[in-house]
Amino acid sequence: MSEITYRVGNEMTVDQVIELYSSTTLGARRPIDDRGAMEEMMRNSNMIIAAWDQKKLVGLARSLTDFRFVCYLSDLAVRDSYQRQGIGRELIAQMRYFLGPKCNIVLLAAPQAVDYYPRLGFTQHPSAWTLDAQNPLL
Repeated sequence: MSEITYRVGNEMTVDQVIELYSSTTLGARRPIDDRGAMEEMMRNSNMIIAAWDQKKLVGLARSLTDFRFVCYLSDLAVRDSYQRQGIGRELIAQMRYFLGPKCNIVLLAAPQAVDYYPRLGFTQHPSAWTLDAQNPLL
C-alpha cells in the first residue's frame, strides 16, 4: 500500500469529489446527482483538506470556518476501502493544525458515524438544531 498524503486546498475536480462521495455512505445524503450543487459546495467551502493515494482522492474534510472561534465540519468522507487506517482522524488533525489552537470544531454526525466521533474526543452537544431547506420557518 502506498503512503497517503494530505493537502490543503481545492485541487480536485468535481468528478473526483462525486466519485469519492459515491464510494462512501455520505453519498446517499449529498446531492451527488446535481453537479452544479456539488461544484458550489466545493467552491464555497473555505477549508478543504484532501487525502490522496498518489492521484486517487481517498478522503476529504470540507468545512466552513471563521478560523478563530468555530469551524463547521460539513463533510468527512473516507473511501470505504480506505477506512480504518486513520485517514479520517488525520484529516481532522490536519484541519486543527491549520485552524490554530483556539478554533472549535462542530459537526452533525451521519447516523453511521455516531459512535466514531466520541472515539476521537468529540463530545455530544444536546441542543443542536437543524431546519431543512424544504421546511417553512414558523
